[in-house]
Order: sequence, then structure tokens, then C-alpha cells
Amino acid sequence: MNAVKKSTGYFKSFDGTKIYYEVRGQGRPIVMAYGIGCLINHWQNQIKYFSQRYQTIVFDFRAHHKSEMPQDREQISIDAIARDIHRMLDHLGIEQASLFGHSFGTQVLLRSYDIDPKYFHNLVFINGFASNPIAGMFGNDLATQSFKLFKAGFDLAPETLSYVWQKILTNPLAAQGTALLGGFNITLTHLKDIEIYLKGVAAIDVNAFLKLFENMMEYDARPVFDRVDVPTLVIGGKKDSVTPQKYQEEMNLKIKKSQFLMVPYGSHCTQLDMPDFVNLRIEKFLESVGYPGETFESP
Repeated sequence: MNAVKKSTGYFKSFDGTKIYYEVRGQGRPIVMAYGIGCLINHWQNQIKYFSQRYQTIVFDFRAHHKSEMPQDREQISIDAIARDIHRMLDHLGIEQASLFGHSFGTQVLLRSYDIDPKYFHNLVFINGFASNPIAGMFGNDLATQSFKLFKAGFDLAPETLSYVWQKILTNPLAAQGTALLGGFNITLTHLKDIEIYLKGVAAIDVNAFLKLFENMMEYDARPVFDRVDVPTLVIGGKKDSVTPQKYQEEMNLKIKKSQFLMVPYGSHCTQLDMPDFVNLRIEKFLESVGYPGETFESP
């Protein structure tokens, strides 16, 4: 594939928070929203593939990486990120786009659509969920109780818990542990990508992460399903124990214009596990809904 030039920038969102973004390629625009605590690196294979024929746009959520921390901590929320997407498209002069969401990014896009659907030509959800993903995770309530315990500990001793947080996530064994829990298929995804992800999570302000994570647990986007009126592709991973296929099956059942793909060996990050397969299926979907890519020859 040909190398595609990257342009970067910032825009001020509705509350003055500066949001970082990257744009590559030309053609119909595709916006990609990653999961909570993730990095643009999660979309590396999709950026490389789709920027050959489309304009790809990726960005950092507020309080993540190169984007600013909001001055008002109450604006660390799904609602705020959803509105950031609208502001970014306005800033770039884009009237409509295809929007891809991975994991928590699905919740964000459902909220963004519900606020103002005019920006959406179609939707692609990968390993997504609409409601609290840790309720009943692994068949018990351990994940919820662990979160509550960690948050209570952080409220009492934020510096100590921040130190522990970073030590756990940067431990050499953390990558294997994350894979074993279903976050990645370690036989398909490069270990380096898992380590990059964990370092990225470790670099995020813990208080901001906990606030957004709690918001994720509380927000229920399932009522939005009936209101989604654009073509939607739902992709899940058969080996995803973080957000099992029941979440994606419910989306496919209730979103009236949806198509469905369950990837046999996919983990919670099917776009990293089997990028060629996922990319080809997405491109087929885009072409089927009248969202053609354009090829531009270099001068």
C-alpha cells in the first residue's frame, strides 16, 4: 500500500477543551472512535487500509493522551465526547460521515447519533455494547465489586492507588493477563500492540478514567436502537469474554437496518486480531450502502 500523508490538528470543543485529531487520505470521510482508555494505535490497520480510498479521521477522547483535560471535570462524560464528534466534523467542514466505534466507542456513537443524527451516513460497531459491559462479566459480579473497591481506595489514597495502577499496567505479565481475560487474541494480535495499549491506559489520569468508566456503567443506550435509522454493521468476536456476543446480537436484532458479522476467533479487539478479514467486510458494507471510496493517483 502507498504511504498516505497525515495531517494533525486541534479544535476547541463546546466547552473550550482542545481535542486532538489526525486526518489521512481523500474521499468519503470515515471517523473512528476507540474504546475507553485506548489509543489511536487500536485503529492502525483500518487507518492504513481505508486511507487508500477514503478520508480517515481519528481523534483522542477528552482527558486522553494528546487531547486536553476539561477544566470542568463534570465534562468528562459520554455526552461530552459525543458532542466533541459533532464539533470536530463542523471544524473539518464535514456534513456526513461513516462512523466506526470500537467497544466503548459504540456507546459514544449511539449517544452522538441520538443528540444529532444528521452527521451519520452509516455506522460500524466492533465489539460494541450499549449498556454496562461489566455487569455479570465472566458470569459473576466480581468485576463490578473490584471497580467499586478500587474507586473507594482511590478516593481515600489517590497518590498510592495511582502508583499501584501504573505498576500493574506496566508489569511485563499484564499483556498476557489482558489476553487471557479475552481482551486480545494473543495468537493473532502482536504482543507489542497489547503493551502499547497498556502503557497508554497507564498514562491516563486515573481520576478521569474512573469518572468516565463510572459514566460508562451508568449510561444505557439501548433505547437508542429503535431510533437508529442509518445502515449499521455490527461486528463481534466469538472469543470475546469482555463484551460477549449477546451484546452485538441485541444490536443486530433491534437496529432495523443492521448487518451482522461474528468473527470466529475474534477477541475483544477483532480489528487487531484479524484486520484483513474485518477490513474487507467493512468495505463490502460501505459499498452496499452507497458509500463508495475514491482512488486518487499521486501527481
